[in-house]
Amino acid sequence: MTVGDRIKILRSENKMTQETLGKILNVGKSTISQYENNINKPDIDILKKIAERFNVSLDWLMCRTDTRNVTEKLLDEKIAKIIKDLGSEITDKLYDLDNMSADEKKTLVIFLEGLAARRKLK
Repeated sequence: MTVGDRIKILRSENKMTQETLGKILNVGKSTISQYENNINKPDIDILKKIAERFNVSLDWLMCRTDTRNVTEKLLDEKIAKIIKDLGSEITDKLYDLDNMSADEKKTLVIFLEGLAARRKLK
């Protein structure tokens, strides 16, 4: 994965043309193409604009991490802490269906379906 790949991902996810992104960054369409094809690298000011525009961290944009933004990192840390705090109780809690509300069960189903779908993608 390169900076150019990440720029292209962000542009594509936001259904932007190279021309549109170029206008936002005050550069030409060909410059965006050069970034995406790793011919030229954007300077730090352009990287900052991209990070702000798409709400991603500079570390993610520069391929130093796979965590896109601070909010995602905080969620990762919170999940890890909860799992650590629960320890071996986690499986007991997941199987304690009799004491779960209908909303808790729905949330658990969504979570488990997400895990199952992710596993199928690998």
